[in-house]
Amino acid sequence: MPPAAGSAAAAPLRAVLALIATAALVWLLTRGASPYLTTLVAVMFINAALAVSLTLTNGMTGMFSLGHPAFMTIGAYVAAILTFPSRRKGSMLPDLPEFIAGLDLSLLPAALIAGVVGAAIAFLVGLPVLRLRGHYLAVATLGLIVIVQGLAMNWNGITRGGAGLSGIPRLSNIWWAFGFLALTFAAVWRIKHSSLGRAMMATRENDLAAECTGIDTVRMRMLAFVLGAFFAAVAGALMVHLISVVTPRTYSILLAFNLVVMIVIGGSGSIVGAVLAAFAITGLSEAMRPVEESFGLYGMSQVIVALSLILVLYFRPQGLFGSGEPWPVTRYLNGRRR
Repeated sequence: MPPAAGSAAAAPLRAVLALIATAALVWLLTRGASPYLTTLVAVMFINAALAVSLTLTNGMTGMFSLGHPAFMTIGAYVAAILTFPSRRKGSMLPDLPEFIAGLDLSLLPAALIAGVVGAAIAFLVGLPVLRLRGHYLAVATLGLIVIVQGLAMNWNGITRGGAGLSGIPRLSNIWWAFGFLALTFAAVWRIKHSSLGRAMMATRENDLAAECTGIDTVRMRMLAFVLGAFFAAVAGALMVHLISVVTPRTYSILLAFNLVVMIVIGGSGSIVGAVLAAFAITGLSEAMRPVEESFGLYGMSQVIVALSLILVLYFRPQGLFGSGEPWPVTRYLNGRRR
């Protein structure tokens, strides 16, 4: 049954109240938790935003892109170079153009520029790549990761090669990560529940039928790919200013695998499912770290993640929540009791 008009109108207010309540919990965390735990939660927020943006790219259009780590790497390097102290750029990054070497930007404009650069590259890459389908698109975007890593590895005068950039100003924190997750969540949620989102999901279900109804499926895929790349590049910008270092292999194929697992387990097209899966997998990986180090079982967390993926694909191939959202969330926003 569709929600009443009054309930639908009150949904944004309920969403704001939920956001305020979550912000209060984050504030309590920052008052009592250790810096390690605070940083871990910030990483969880950024990973959740990445999973939500990949839900837009893959879950809502049916594409199988693995290119998020490449766009994160691009965003991380662009933002790091723009915020790096100009007095150190001359000696550390001698091949930078003069107008960039003299820049000393704050985090917000640097992250936005990183996002725009990532989106622009995604558009150029998408022109030939989005003509591919299924496994071919996955292989092509995997190749993009390798190309970006190779450029970062060999562009010594701008990226410092394999040594990467270190000593990057720690300008990001848990509030930046929380705000980024909230904005990403709201943007993707709004798209999903609009005519644009329905056109994307129609493309996912049957692109031929969608084209017969007048939907430009190529445009839908391109839009989802570019928007996903924008969010991924901004995520890279925030992450590099949280952990203060980036190398060509910081964001690898392993991250692409984990992101895909997050949206498969959460449900292809489920925004809340992607957030919950991102929290669970990030928390599991960190919780398993002492066990791996104590018993020499390095990589055990990835084995558990892979087994979880196999079990979900076997028993519930549509993921925990399918294309929908958990009923407590929808009922809260619609103002109905169970």
